[in-house]
Amino acid sequence: MTHTLIGAPVLVVGAGIMGAGIAQVAAQAGHSVLLFDTRDGAAAQAKDKLTQTLEGLAAKGKLSAEAVAQTLSRIITIAALEEAADVGLVVEAIVEKLDAKRGLFQQLEAIVAADCVLASNTSSISVTAIANGLQHPQRLVGMHFFNPVPLMKLVEVVSGLQTDAAVASSIFELSKVWGKVPVHARSTPGFIVNRIARPYYAESLALLQEQAATPAVLDACLRSAGFRMGPCELMDLIGHDTNFSVTQSVFEANFYDKRFVPSLVQRELVDGGLLGRKSGRGFYDYAQAVSAPEPAVVEPVALPTAQLLRVHGQGPVADRWVAALMQAGQAFLRVPDSDWVGLGVEGAQLRLTDGRTATQLGVEVSVFDLPLNAPSGAALAWASSLRASPAWTRAAPRWLATLGFKPQRVADTPALVVARTLAMLINEAADAVQQGVCTQDGADAAMKLGVNYPAGPFEWLAQWSTPAVLGVLDALDAHYRGERYRVSPWLRQRPWMDVESS
Repeated sequence: MTHTLIGAPVLVVGAGIMGAGIAQVAAQAGHSVLLFDTRDGAAAQAKDKLTQTLEGLAAKGKLSAEAVAQTLSRIITIAALEEAADVGLVVEAIVEKLDAKRGLFQQLEAIVAADCVLASNTSSISVTAIANGLQHPQRLVGMHFFNPVPLMKLVEVVSGLQTDAAVASSIFELSKVWGKVPVHARSTPGFIVNRIARPYYAESLALLQEQAATPAVLDACLRSAGFRMGPCELMDLIGHDTNFSVTQSVFEANFYDKRFVPSLVQRELVDGGLLGRKSGRGFYDYAQAVSAPEPAVVEPVALPTAQLLRVHGQGPVADRWVAALMQAGQAFLRVPDSDWVGLGVEGAQLRLTDGRTATQLGVEVSVFDLPLNAPSGAALAWASSLRASPAWTRAAPRWLATLGFKPQRVADTPALVVARTLAMLINEAADAVQQGVCTQDGADAAMKLGVNYPAGPFEWLAQWSTPAVLGVLDALDAHYRGERYRVSPWLRQRPWMDVESS
């Protein structure tokens, strides 16, 4: 069965932030939109607020008065679902509860035509479960928008076990007409974005539980990797109750897979009512004017004249060392065939993390984090071997300052901050592809457009390298000895995929 949705009348059920945003986008694309909410007056209030928003945009010259008038004229509030019998598409944006959504669609089936497409804006509930009990389950599909709907480009088009491929295709094409970038997803816990994003929060929470670093240091290091917000400040913005609830639901839906286990650190914040910005305090105190939290600056001091410097390994990090030493007027030797990357200073080593701790690697050893695309002046985590001398522990950050970074000391934990976080994001995305949840391109688009990541997980994999990512994950797995850091089978086989395609 084919479904032509371009220009079809649309019913939006739920007049909250998401529903109002969906109504606006559909109306701006030329659709006649009926807006319904079970709460008396809610739909009218949503349209009034939308009127103020659009008129404000017109006053700033971002929309014409004519466009505003046309958009508003296409949105009609209704008092009963029966008034929507002739729509070609229903988009549901009600409370995130299975019984409520399933009951709504069962009610709608007695009202709309048999070829009307039913779409749910659910962010986490199984589309297959919502469709259970419908007379025509094949016409139900997930159409997951991101907040704020008018601005965020991503739409996850989620197919349940009974969703007709033609229905999913029609929603995919309609999303493009609405100015969105759609990606296909299979209905599994968290879909694409909420699933792949879990390690971004989880790894920092794990480091906090180990007292390896402060929230300010973790945030600064991950902002330096290109993220707009660090994980701690982002959780404060989302709300710890919301973030913890999503993590719990993904954990439970995956039969308590240890990869998704919630954090005791976050649970304590929730139990204490420290929910972030909305409560005035989370990881940070928002009683005063809010600004991006910064860690303490480590002031570099003059470097001693070294008798022997060696730049080990090859690649962008080794090249960066070469350029920095040349600019500093330091003499050095190249050791391109070394099995590690970094700087040798006399008998001491300052190594790019391969996932192992500095203590595992030797005595006079310090490790530094992955500086993937990090600009000069960026925060960079480092750690020293527990067996290192005080003199080398003092010297290591000076050399990192010479490389152009603001060194941030953390505990000697495997893969430090950025490397472990990116490796786990890549690993989760690889598992999603392995299980048919999405494609590699779909995962990259979803994470960049849905949560504003600086790159997609498979783009990071291409910039880094599969063997390096495997090394980091294996080191994490060996250190913690649990299920959390097990390597995706897809990623484990990737080196052979690369050979086969070359």
